[in-house]
Formats: sequence, C-alpha cells, structure tokens
Amino acid sequence: MNYKIVDGSDKMKFEDIVRLLRMTYWADKRPIEKIEKSLRNSSCYGIYVEEAGKLVGFARVISDYATAYYLCDVIIDKEYQHKGLGTALISYIDSLPEFSGLRGFLITRNAHALYRKFGYEVVNDRVMVR
Repeated sequence: MNYKIVDGSDKMKFEDIVRLLRMTYWADKRPIEKIEKSLRNSSCYGIYVEEAGKLVGFARVISDYATAYYLCDVIIDKEYQHKGLGTALISYIDSLPEFSGLRGFLITRNAHALYRKFGYEVVNDRVMVR
C-alpha cells in the first residue's frame, strides 16, 4: 500500500479531518468551531493512501517545543486500520527534530500496544508518557 504523510492542516481538506474525527469516541461530537481552533493551534499531520486518493489518518501535536508535547487526535480510518498506517504516522511524528528530546504525553483507552513501540509507558489506565 502506497501512502504519503503530509505536514500541516493546510495540506488536508477540513471536511476530511472532520470525517475522521467523527469516527472517534473522543471527538465525535466536537463542535466544528473547536475543531477549527484546534487545528490553528496545533501541528497537524495526515496520511493519504494513494490508491484511495483520500485522507485516511490524522494526528495533532501541541507543544511548547522546549520541554513537552501532547500527542492527540490520532485516528486511522476504520477501513484502513491494522495495516501499519498508525505506526507509520506515529513514526513520522516521532522522527521530527522539533519533538526530539521532549517529554511526550498522550491519552488513550485502547491503543497502548501502538504507543509502547515508541517508548511510551502507561502511567494509569489511559495516560501514557515517554
């Protein structure tokens, strides 16, 4: 499967991001205005599957770029899950120099195995830190 990772919400269609967020348990009812504001105030990353010609994955990072970052809104379209795309997207973000050496945080209730691959450890049942 050929895919392309893009950096910046300006390289993604807003409605595609909303479609993906609506698939989640944490952002399925998030108001459009909050989604817009969150994109403006975050570093955003997307993954396109070239054969499908559409955005199938998304993630945001909030950071002070000095001490810590918060990885959030990581989602892969249900149709494309379990194909390595989540790993590819997190690997790309993890390789970025702006987050190197910073403490990372995320909250998840069901994706611990994915994030353990990147050195995150469970602090309680949902919070993970690296």
